Amino acid sequence: MTRLELKLPPLLLMLLIGLLMWGLASITPALALSNAMRLSALVVACLIGPAILVSGALAFRQAQTTVNPTTPEASRQLVVRGIYRRSRNPMYLGMLVLLIGWGVYLASPAALAMIPLFMLYLNRFQIAPEERALRARFGYDFDRYCQRVRRWI
Repeated sequence: MTRLELKLPPLLLMLLIGLLMWGLASITPALALSNAMRLSALVVACLIGPAILVSGALAFRQAQTTVNPTTPEASRQLVVRGIYRRSRNPMYLGMLVLLIGWGVYLASPAALAMIPLFMLYLNRFQIAPEERALRARFGYDFDRYCQRVRRWI
């Protein structure tokens, strides 16, 4: 299973899960949510999700370290400032917020059930290898950071 580690860029995974959610929503029964509620959830998610994601990416840029999720070993610096004081994975959290908004907009239990799949895949095939690489590179500092800051929120 390690051959899947760091192979599928998280942004592509989010898009694939989003398409899967749309497909499932089109063939399964919908929840009884008003159009206003559905649209509101999508708008809020489209405002908050990208803001979280971009703030994480900007913190990496400011630290002059790699944003490439497939090469965590290329990290030059352990980023612990800004949004990284609250979440170890704000870029993934931003993607999660977008998928939740999309799932509510689709009003489909089957679509919403794909959100844990996104999280499980990321935890196993993206975050775990990233954390191994960061632990190897930054050692005790990374361990202390993990003790202070939660993985998602």
